[in-house]
Amino acid sequence: MNKNRFEIIPAIDLIGGKCVRLSQGDYERKTIYNESPLDVAMEYEDNDIKRLHLVDLDGAKKGEPVNLKVLESIASKTKLVIDFGGGIKTEKNIESVFNAGANMLAIGSIAAKDPELFYSWLNKYSAAKIILGADVKEELIAVAGWTETTDLTILDFLKSNVLQGLKQTFCTDISKDGMLQGPSLELYKKIIFEFPQLNLIASGGVSAIKDIYALQDIGCSGAIIGKAIYENKITLSELKQFMQYAY
Repeated sequence: MNKNRFEIIPAIDLIGGKCVRLSQGDYERKTIYNESPLDVAMEYEDNDIKRLHLVDLDGAKKGEPVNLKVLESIASKTKLVIDFGGGIKTEKNIESVFNAGANMLAIGSIAAKDPELFYSWLNKYSAAKIILGADVKEELIAVAGWTETTDLTILDFLKSNVLQGLKQTFCTDISKDGMLQGPSLELYKKIIFEFPQLNLIASGGVSAIKDIYALQDIGCSGAIIGKAIYENKITLSELKQFMQYAY
């Protein structure tokens, strides 16, 4: 495995323009961590972070992007490579997100509900700019801001997309997300075994720096980290040290 490929990707989840985290995707279990997402993003950049995962939770609920002004301010005031997700349903949404400064799109629900449309976007915008967001509950795909579970298994879902040229996905085990109980290593091992050509970014459950090393060791290409940073379970200096080792 090429350890140089491993990326640290902090997550900023947005509700009402503020940094929040949900527990297990429950909008009723919301914690506001910072009023200014831009300040948080700038602090990440100051600590040598290169990537950012920006999630529009309002958008996921509404079915169209809502927090584009936040995206615009972070994109214009930092050099972070931003992937943006939440409520992207149409080509018009895609254009507005790219115009606001996103480098990549993170798309989940549409890929499950209207695969042909997702394949067309993959073809039009390229696999370098489209990340598949695979959210799972007991290995079944969940959609609509995690409010609905489908009967599609994660492996079947990924197989059909890889056949269409998909190169990168992040996979979130909803049962782990925001719980600080460690990532789903066994699930990720299974995915990497089936699809060694896929860049798999782990998401959910990361609670200590040892989790990052464990994800790197099993072959993940990156990790999205949210609550663990906000609650100081993983410090930015620890991440900096990891990145010096990783690169």
